Amino acid sequence: MSMKHTVSYSLFHRMGQWALYAMAALVLLFLITPLLIIIPLSFNSEPFFSITPEMLRLEANAFSLRWYQQLENAPNWHHAIRNSFLIGGCATLLATTLGTLGALGLSQPNMPCRRLIMALLLSPMIVPVIILAAGMFFFYAPFNLTGTFSGIVLAHATLGIPFVVITVTATLTGLNPALYRAALSLGASPWYAFRTVTLPVIRPGIATGALFAFIASFDEIIIVLFLAGPEQRTIPREMFSGLREQINPSILAVATLLIAFSTLFLICLHLLRRRGQRLSARADAPPSTL
Repeated sequence: MSMKHTVSYSLFHRMGQWALYAMAALVLLFLITPLLIIIPLSFNSEPFFSITPEMLRLEANAFSLRWYQQLENAPNWHHAIRNSFLIGGCATLLATTLGTLGALGLSQPNMPCRRLIMALLLSPMIVPVIILAAGMFFFYAPFNLTGTFSGIVLAHATLGIPFVVITVTATLTGLNPALYRAALSLGASPWYAFRTVTLPVIRPGIATGALFAFIASFDEIIIVLFLAGPEQRTIPREMFSGLREQINPSILAVATLLIAFSTLFLICLHLLRRRGQRLSARADAPPSTL
C-alpha cells in the first residue's frame, strides 16, 4: 500500500513539475513574442509596419536590408547613437563612483541614519520617472543645466546610482570584515587593504551595477524629453520623434539592434554573476591545511 502511495506521489510531483514548466514557457512566450515580431519586420521590403503574405511564404523579394542601409546613411541616427553612448558612458562612470562610495559607507556598522540614507538613495527607483523629470527641470533651470550634456549626465547618473548601491551592497554581504581588519593589523594602509582585499570581492557587483546604470541611461526618454535640447537627441528620443512625426521602418532596424545589444548585456550580466558567486565561495572557503 505504501509503495502504491509512493508511486502516486512521485507521478503527481512529476506532473506538477511539467505543469510549472509549461506555465513558465507560456509566460516567457507572452513576454518575448512582441520583441520577436520586430525582428522580421525590420527586414521588410515594404515601407509599412506589417507582415506581408510574401513574408509568411518566405519569398526572397519580401525581405530587404534597405532599412539598415537607410540607417547607415542617416546623419540624425548617427548623432543620436553617438549621444546615447557618450551620455550613457559619462553617467555610468559618475553613478558607479558615487554608488560604490555610498555602498561602502552604508556597510559600516557605525553609519548613522543608515536606513534613511538607503531609502533616499533608492528613491529614484520608486518615484515615477515623470515626477523626477519635472522636478529636475525646475531644479536645473536656475543653474542653466537644461539643454546641456552636463544636465543630462547628472540626471541619468541619478537614475543609475540606486542600481550600483544595490549590487555593491549585495556583494559586500559576502565579504568577511575580519579580512579587511587583518590586513590593517598587518601594516597595510586603508587604500592598499581596500584595493587588495575588498575590491576583488566587490568588483563583479560594481561591474553589474555599472551595466544596469548604463542600460538605465541608454533606454531613458522621459528625462531626455524634459531636459535635452536639439543637440542632445538620443536613440530613444529619435525613435519617439520618428514614430510621432513620420512612420519610418528604419526605427524597426534600430529596435532590432537594441534587442541584440540587450541580449549581449544579459549574457555579460550572467557571466558577472557567476564570477561573483565563485569569488564569494572562494572567500568563504576555509584555508587548506597541509
